[in-house]
Order: sequence, then structure tokens, then C-alpha cells
Amino acid sequence: MLITSSSNERVKHARRVREGRERELIFVEGDRLVAECLSSGLNLHACFTSHSPSTTQLSLLERVACPVLQLSDSVLGSLSDTTSTQGIIVIAERPFPSVESLFEGSSPLVLGLDRVQDPGNLGTLVRTAEAAGVNGLFSFAGSADAFAPKTLRSSMGSAFRLPIMPDVSGLGVIETCRSRGLKTVVATGEAVLNHYDYDWRQPTLLILGNEGRGASAEIMNACDVRVRIPLHEPVESLNVASAGAAILFEALRQRRM
Repeated sequence: MLITSSSNERVKHARRVREGRERELIFVEGDRLVAECLSSGLNLHACFTSHSPSTTQLSLLERVACPVLQLSDSVLGSLSDTTSTQGIIVIAERPFPSVESLFEGSSPLVLGLDRVQDPGNLGTLVRTAEAAGVNGLFSFAGSADAFAPKTLRSSMGSAFRLPIMPDVSGLGVIETCRSRGLKTVVATGEAVLNHYDYDWRQPTLLILGNEGRGASAEIMNACDVRVRIPLHEPVESLNVASAGAAILFEALRQRRM
């Protein structure tokens, strides 16, 4: 059946998910993200499309008993989170990993984000963290939602695989990591120690702060170590996603030696 009204109850529910008003569910849009979502094994509630899904997608959707609802172009366009609809949207259950999954292995590397508010930055950091072999990510209270549509597009599917604990207490995370034998490290331009002089082979929690203000004073004071990225003048700072990439890939380099 073709749905031609944006007042349809299923469409209205999907819109609430898109706006973050259904916290147990996430809004996934576009062929690539939907494919990543399917391959990650998330529980799906509905699929909205203006055309028939690909044979592979349709087979997977049928296998997980996900209803496929066809919308008119105008209704799908009104539901889309992008300027130009990408043709397919699924509603899936938000992943809720266990805390234990962030500390697997003999020398875990964990990322903490203190009030990183730009969804694009946060999504890029999720993608970078997975690429650099990070165990998982703690997103402190005040940060963007790691599963908001724009953040998901920036993470390009990594959020479906990397364990993420959202909206947590930064000080609580520091204590939890310290109790498990992790060093707590915060990045700041005011540090003396260069990021490549820290031994990233040891169990570590790395904390990156807010785009404009950096990590809060209470987080800075609670950490064991402060590191900086040396920059050529007159550049004084990097975008938080760029800084995170520089530090995390240095950590990966050391861990592969």
C-alpha cells in the first residue's frame, strides 16, 4: 500500500524518532547506512522507501521480519533528514552495549568526549576511534547524541559497531577507568608533554574537550596526564576531530610497534 499522507501514524512516529523523542530508537537514512545497519544485526522496526529496496536489502529485511512501507516521494521527502532524500529510511533499536565491552583486552584504549557538541565532529570521532582500534567511547553529558541522524552520517556506520556509552558523568568515567587500571589523559594546548611522548601502549582513557572551551576544569584536574599536539605558529589549535585523529593514530602507531 502506498502511503500518501504525512499524517500517517507510522510516518509521525518515524518523525519523532528523527527528532530524538523516542530514545530507544534511531533513524537511519540512505543506502550505505541502511546496509551497515543491516549487517550490524540491529533490531529493525520499519523500513520506509519510495522504491523497491535492492534485492540484497529486501532479502535481509525479510529475514529480520522488518515491514517495508512505500511512501510517495513527497511524504518521504518530508520525513527525510537531508535536503534531498536518499530514498530509504529504517527505524532501528538503539545499541546499548555493556560497560564491560569497553574494557576488553589486556591494554584497552578508551575515548571520552567532554561536551563535544557538533554532531559532525562527534560522528567523525566515532569513525576515527574505530579506525584507530579504540575499544569504545564514553560521551559525557552535554555532548551531541551519537545516534542523531547527522552524527550517524558522519560516523558512516561505525556507531553501529563501536561500543558507545552516552550521556554519562565525566568524573564517574574517570573513576571507573582508574579503578580498572587505566591512566587518564586529557588533551589541552596548555600541556607540557607532547602527545607522541606519552606511552600509549598502556591502558588509557583519552579525553577530548568541547570545541571552543576544551575539557572542563574539573575534568582537567581529575586526570593523571595532560598532553598537547605541537603546532607551527601562528596556528593555536585544531578542530577537535582533527586533534583526536592525530592523537589516536599516534596511539595506534605505538601499539603496532
